[in-house]
Amino acid sequence: MEYTIIGVLLMATSLLIMHISELKDRMSRMNSTLQKIASKVGVEEPFIDQNELRSLIAEGKKVQAVKKVRMDLGLGLKEAKEYVDNLDKI
Repeated sequence: MEYTIIGVLLMATSLLIMHISELKDRMSRMNSTLQKIASKVGVEEPFIDQNELRSLIAEGKKVQAVKKVRMDLGLGLKEAKEYVDNLDKI
């Protein structure tokens, strides 16, 4: 009985992982298509003042820097945090 439950859970987990992988691939293709459309239409890249972000980081206001990146560039939390973290390295 326990082995059956474990087997079902493992199968469900593997199906979920496959579905997530498929969704990631689909999102990547959609993002690529959107970038192509934006370049043809002439949509400009959003601008963000990196000096302002560096000042916020220097003042210990990293959370505010991440919030600004999210708002100005339209990134998700993880991507905005990575952007700010990478800004420290430049």
